[in-house]
Amino acid sequence: MKLQCDVEVVNRMLPTFGLKNKGKPSRAVLSIGKQDRSPQNHSLFLLICTAKDRSGSKYKLKENIEKFFTWFVEEGKATVRLKEPAVDICLSKADTSSLKSFLSAARLAHRGSDTDSLPLSSLGPARARDVEKPKKKLSVLSKKDYPLASSFPFSLEQLQVSYCRLTRVDMRMLVLRSLRRLDLSNNHIRKLPATIGDLHCLTELILHNNRLQGFPDALCASTLQTSLQHLDLSQNQLTVLPARFCQLRHLVNLRLDANQLLRLPFHIGRLSKLRFLSAAQNQLSVLPAGFRKLCLENLDLFGNPFTQANALEHTIRLTFPLTLQELTARAVIDLRIPHGPHLVPFQLCDELDFCKVCDCGHACVNAFIQTAVGMNLHLVSHTVVLVDNMGGTEAPVQKHFCSLVCYCEFMDGCVQRDLR
Repeated sequence: MKLQCDVEVVNRMLPTFGLKNKGKPSRAVLSIGKQDRSPQNHSLFLLICTAKDRSGSKYKLKENIEKFFTWFVEEGKATVRLKEPAVDICLSKADTSSLKSFLSAARLAHRGSDTDSLPLSSLGPARARDVEKPKKKLSVLSKKDYPLASSFPFSLEQLQVSYCRLTRVDMRMLVLRSLRRLDLSNNHIRKLPATIGDLHCLTELILHNNRLQGFPDALCASTLQTSLQHLDLSQNQLTVLPARFCQLRHLVNLRLDANQLLRLPFHIGRLSKLRFLSAAQNQLSVLPAGFRKLCLENLDLFGNPFTQANALEHTIRLTFPLTLQELTARAVIDLRIPHGPHLVPFQLCDELDFCKVCDCGHACVNAFIQTAVGMNLHLVSHTVVLVDNMGGTEAPVQKHFCSLVCYCEFMDGCVQRDLR
């Protein structure tokens, strides 16, 4: 039985001599085993090997453990208090499941029972690689350097795997629970697994220059909602992003350049923390109505075939009279009535969550009038890369109206402004 973690051995007798423990945790390998392999020998020992002392320090376990402190075992921390010598063995930065198994083995060794069923280890010097400082960062920049026989270090916080011609995400990467930055740029990846959302510490996801054709809806509902801050999907084959993309509300930097995007998510304005947005060289003809709510520092929409905004060109999706479903949906939104999959069908939840909002402030779900008006992009961003070669910074933005009355009032206002 072995465990790799940080260890600090605290001598409880030092304060009686007026001394303080000045140690600090060191990376170590802990082993539980017999001092010799004699069948008659049932005494088990704990061996702690560090980089400075690879031969290790040995401690008897049978009837020698005074107490286990396991309040923070779910965080990979625990303390084993020995009777003789009077030391506390403080464990930290351990894999939770491995730590629990190790503590269970130590309890059995202390009792001296059922030791034959324990997976014991040889009490020998540790290998240098086992006690070296945990690796936090790894870059693999060629296919010949890609690890095939060995796994990625469990302690990694930053991982870059580029130019390796990967066609899919290696599942061994998705168990690295400490991962904060994952860079898979310049590969041939076509699809993202939903299990990326299990990386609850992930703040940066770089997927530049792959062959992605979609962004999974499941990722938008994962723990990435509260962790992901930087997302680079540039130079892929994306045509649309899911409606739930705007649930990634902690995004600060979003790069979508050089795709085939026909539109941006309708409620992109819900990304209240977004400060850098780049969607140059796509197929955008108009921006969604929610775009007005953004508050950016830098915006790049160069190279998109934006249409000329004309409020007279409109699409009418109104029915007279309005359907009962439309009237009910509007009432639920306007009156802020709680709703969810436990109350209404899932499809209706989507319609309610991603409804349009009229200029008058009322909601419209499936019945509305849609048009586009020009907007100076400096209204939503401090710095704007020119939209076209003519030096323009204006782009068409969608508008929706819940009734003919609202649309006519808007048109009257446009006419009056033109007359002035």
